[in-house]
Amino acid sequence: MDVGFDGFDPQDLSQDQVDRMCGQLLASVPRSDQRRWGELYVRGLLSAQGRKTMKGIAEAADAGAMQSLQQFITTSPWEWKPVRQSLARFVDRQLQPVAWIVEPLAVPKAGRHSVGVERQFVPGLGRMANCQQSAGVWLASEEASCPVDWQLALPATWVPGSEQRRRAAVPDHVRSQTPVQCAVDSVVSIARDWSLTPRPVVMTATGDDLVEVLRAFVPRRIPFVLSVDASLQVTSADPRLPAGDGRRLPTEHLLASVRDLSTAVEWRDSRHARRRVAKVVGVRVALPAVHDRAVGMPPLFLIGAWTDPNQVRPAELWLSNIGHLSSSALFRIAKLTRRVSRDLRDVCDGVGIRDFAGRSYRGWHHHATLVSIAHAISVLAGLPRQPGRLLSQRRLPLIGSR
Repeated sequence: MDVGFDGFDPQDLSQDQVDRMCGQLLASVPRSDQRRWGELYVRGLLSAQGRKTMKGIAEAADAGAMQSLQQFITTSPWEWKPVRQSLARFVDRQLQPVAWIVEPLAVPKAGRHSVGVERQFVPGLGRMANCQQSAGVWLASEEASCPVDWQLALPATWVPGSEQRRRAAVPDHVRSQTPVQCAVDSVVSIARDWSLTPRPVVMTATGDDLVEVLRAFVPRRIPFVLSVDASLQVTSADPRLPAGDGRRLPTEHLLASVRDLSTAVEWRDSRHARRRVAKVVGVRVALPAVHDRAVGMPPLFLIGAWTDPNQVRPAELWLSNIGHLSSSALFRIAKLTRRVSRDLRDVCDGVGIRDFAGRSYRGWHHHATLVSIAHAISVLAGLPRQPGRLLSQRRLPLIGSR
């Protein structure tokens, strides 16, 4: 297995550490034998070499009963949502995250028999691909991040009553959704039902997806920092600006006009483990295109960042409803996507998030849940400890701070 978190190898975990954390996180699973299979599966994910096949997981965990382990994943009726809630509350306490990061995941597949697989457009790739798409919600700080929920995006062809759905045992109430729709549903459910400390939601919301995200988050007062299109039309609501006369402008043009007001912001690029500096500016704006459809729209703040000092237009654009934080703080929160990108590559891929080969909808969710536990064990066990606290970190401003 690749080394996971900053030089920490998950194979260095003791059996006692794994059993103790699994015992806590799988406590909602009703039967002791099911909890035992869950612990074995997690141990296999942490220790199996290479691709996490069912055979490799069973052998690495010394289970000696691959069929039973496969049945536990594919058809056993244990509920994954309570397990994910336990995981999220545990990570929330231990990691003290700064943000909830939405990370889309596309897994290429050779055939079309796996659940949710179809030839479809993948926004992250900018092209069509035969793949399975999902969205994960991660709790993230500058030091680490962990996925706590996953939603599988079923393509439009996976309609109720189809042979594909029957083979994968997809429940009738599960509807076809895009990855963004999956992410919105997941965030709303977490904010409403999971008893976590509220944090800003960081995700990409471009085109028509922006309206959908705003209509879901604004009435529920979910704080957000959204990556948006450079062509998005806005009006300046900032009295400091000459463009504040009600004219609609593309976001990149408005921000380019105030580039001289930007300030240098140092931020931590977790993907490459180094500090960087960007020029950042924030202005207050309104969205005339969606104002009539988004009831109770709060003041919105547009943040632009220049990573190349020679650029006229900003390289990144973010929209937020968080009014009490500076543009610098909002930018640093937005850049936590780099932390998640690194941990997906270095940890979550290593414990098998892309490796589920079954056809079952239930099996996919069971696998993703136990992969998330394996990821959390790897990351949290590898972080430095201080008396009374798991992490030593420089804090970013949180929601509610003044």
